[in-house]
Amino acid sequence: MRASLASLRFAARQFRRDARAGELNLLTTALGIAVACVTAVGFFVDRVERGLEAQAATLLGADLVIRASHPLPETLSELARREGLRTARLVQFRSVAILDGRPQLVEVKAAGAGYPLRGRLEIADAPFAQGQATTSLPSPGEAWVAPRLLQAGVRPGETIELGAASFRITRVLAFEPDRGGDLFSIAPRVLIPLADLPATRLLGQGALAEYRLLLAGSPEDVARVRHRLAQHLAAGEKLLDVRESRPELRTALELAGRFLGLAALLSVLLAGVAVATAARRFATRHLDTAAILRAHGARTGFVVRGFALEMLGLAVLGGTLGILLGVLLQWGLAAILARLFLAELPPPSWQPAIGGYLTALILLLGFALPPLAALARVPPLRILRRDLPVRPVSRGLTFLSLLLGLGLLLWWQIRDAQLVLTVLGGTLATLGLLASCALVLVRLLQPLRTRAGFAWRQGLAAIARRPSASVIQISAIGLAIMVILLLSAVRSELFEQWQRSLPPDAPNHFLINIQSDQLDDMRTFFAEHGLPEPRLYPMVRARLLRIGDRPVRAADYTSLRARHLATREFNLSWAGQPNPDNRIVAGRWWMAAEHGQPLLSLEAGIARTLGIALNDTLTFRVNGREKTFTVTSLREVDWDSFRVNFFTVVPPGILETEPASWVTSVHLDTAQRSLVAELVAR
Repeated sequence: MRASLASLRFAARQFRRDARAGELNLLTTALGIAVACVTAVGFFVDRVERGLEAQAATLLGADLVIRASHPLPETLSELARREGLRTARLVQFRSVAILDGRPQLVEVKAAGAGYPLRGRLEIADAPFAQGQATTSLPSPGEAWVAPRLLQAGVRPGETIELGAASFRITRVLAFEPDRGGDLFSIAPRVLIPLADLPATRLLGQGALAEYRLLLAGSPEDVARVRHRLAQHLAAGEKLLDVRESRPELRTALELAGRFLGLAALLSVLLAGVAVATAARRFATRHLDTAAILRAHGARTGFVVRGFALEMLGLAVLGGTLGILLGVLLQWGLAAILARLFLAELPPPSWQPAIGGYLTALILLLGFALPPLAALARVPPLRILRRDLPVRPVSRGLTFLSLLLGLGLLLWWQIRDAQLVLTVLGGTLATLGLLASCALVLVRLLQPLRTRAGFAWRQGLAAIARRPSASVIQISAIGLAIMVILLLSAVRSELFEQWQRSLPPDAPNHFLINIQSDQLDDMRTFFAEHGLPEPRLYPMVRARLLRIGDRPVRAADYTSLRARHLATREFNLSWAGQPNPDNRIVAGRWWMAAEHGQPLLSLEAGIARTLGIALNDTLTFRVNGREKTFTVTSLREVDWDSFRVNFFTVVPPGILETEPASWVTSVHLDTAQRSLVAELVAR
């Protein structure tokens, strides 16, 4: 205990002395920058996550929600009401509205009586005015719209056209409880009565929409009924609570945080090199101090503890400065991205600060420990013989320390063992190559020392006298420059390559939810305006039930993409010939004589993800009936072509009798884009 207190007093005196002498400036700066980069990302992601959690109580507008892409049976509502739960129905979909003759993408919500079951709607008389809570819904023929429609010049009292129906805008939606967790938005909301939805004629057979049954009640009733409801759900129907309501948003947030963390890790890596260089300089300047301590009888443990405690204090100082800077940076990051958020983000917690201090500690342990460990090996005789060499720490231990420090930092940000090993391997290989080149360069400088001027001779001599330090510094600078140039070059090359890959006539408009009775009008419109007739593609909604005899269950897959595909509905299309941007990589396309046979062509990526091979049979539920197809070909699809493509295609003559919607893509010049409004108005 007494020895520990003595080491602590020595560390405190040494810390004050080194701070006054400026010995800690470089180390503190390097640590502060690294911690600031990491904590800025951590604080920002924490704010977004806290924003989601703060809205959890009203995230669904209910306690439970049953969601499906088809109308939900009334039996589910009856079961819930018998068990004492309140119910309400919603239908949500995206469509194009006509506002003063101009098209506008909107998100339509058709709400039934009782909505919302949790939380309250708030409405206003003018855009961005103070909202007032209400328990009512729009009257028949009326619509409430989001303030963002102000950008389209819409005002209360004007008319908005949705499909075949017109609605008078009477209120502005100031707040929707079940959109509180929807921080990211694509299009402004339009709220209409559920009873008015059929008049729009927007939801023909095969149209894309989300149907919701909202349920609310006491916690006991909800817990009791939940299991019974789950037993009555059909394929494609999913029961959600606040924990499961937005998994895709949490996944996107996790990936975004991981990406930002990797970007911050670049700064951490460069700061680690600076820490290693500064620690080497620090250790060299404290060799005499360590020798004096040893000469006065200090044991090796005392020397190690003293300098270790000084480094711990440095980690606290550098970490604190970095955390404060990180708080400022995350406010700037939130301000830059403010337009993506519909709700104000809550203030951050201090939990990411723990990661900041751990980053500082790992940096010191991984990058500064090897040079500082040499202080414990200083012999007392160095006081009399300054040229007495100090036995350095073994290269293996130094390499292991650096590798462990870098690996811990990578794991902290990525949490993916394979990716950590890949990044580590690439970094080490690059450093090895740079170090080899630097060593050759240092040796080539020897004969140049006698041929250069005085200033050049001094500089070259300094490099040659410390070849190891010179190689480390040259490699570090080379790695930093290489990474920066690589990021810049890859970003520019990818963007230019993407632009070059797009043909001049690449589609720039997509027309979706076209009904079968609108096809002739569509072709006539294009002919009247001298435009080439677009190729129209049919889509029939279907759910994959079985691969061979094996039922398709999300729980049987480990990858997130496979689980998502196992629960989603597919769009089946039919075609006599493959699209030009589709390439058959296995099997063969069907011949004309095979039209009408239950064959199927599958996109190769989907096949790999779900474990589907040639000649496997796939059973789908199509409009309540099961249909089985045999996989006869696998295709690679050029999704960058911007043309309409499908994962699953069958021959003509099979699905024509099923309810279908149609989609197409067209290219319109700037002068022709006004035709979009005219087309949608028809």
